[in-house]
Amino acid sequence: MAAMVSHFFAYVSRLRWIKRWGLMRNAIEENVATHSWEVATLAHALAILRNHRFGGSVNADRIAAAALYHDATEVITGDMPTPVKYHSRVMREAFGDIEHKAEAELLALLPEDLQEPFAPYLRESRLGREEKELIKAADRLSAWLKCQAEIRAGNQEFGPAASQIRQRLEQDGLPEVQYFLQVFAPSYDQPLDNLLGD
Repeated sequence: MAAMVSHFFAYVSRLRWIKRWGLMRNAIEENVATHSWEVATLAHALAILRNHRFGGSVNADRIAAAALYHDATEVITGDMPTPVKYHSRVMREAFGDIEHKAEAELLALLPEDLQEPFAPYLRESRLGREEKELIKAADRLSAWLKCQAEIRAGNQEFGPAASQIRQRLEQDGLPEVQYFLQVFAPSYDQPLDNLLGD
């Protein structure tokens, strides 16, 4: 018996064509696929830090996998700029509804017997509180690192966003984020030769 063809992965792979930060002039273009990979690595790191430095017991691998898909719905919705998405309660609710519908559409592209195993990664509502918290923190951290890269490239348009995001990261008060900012973030300012050591 031949298996039915599924368009799921071909569709998700198109995240590489969805540009981020669409309302701002970018010195360094960023797409949703690249961003998703960075958020997954950061979320994985934050989860490991929580477990090994701060007494947590989260599943770092599950968090990394969920982070890979955290913006998958944008292949349907496009990247909605944060100031627009969170402009008002009405906008937040409307966009939340659109995201839930996009999650369902993406899941429906999978063979029926694979929809349930993928649902915890594609449906944000299926994630636990700590999983959501760490993925959101990684998402913010990725955005702050992007802003810093733009500022280093001479693009001052990202200055206000960098300040707002950093303030939010500080307000969130997650110890693993503060650790990352102290131990790992400074190296992002370094040229390649410095990163390779002696």
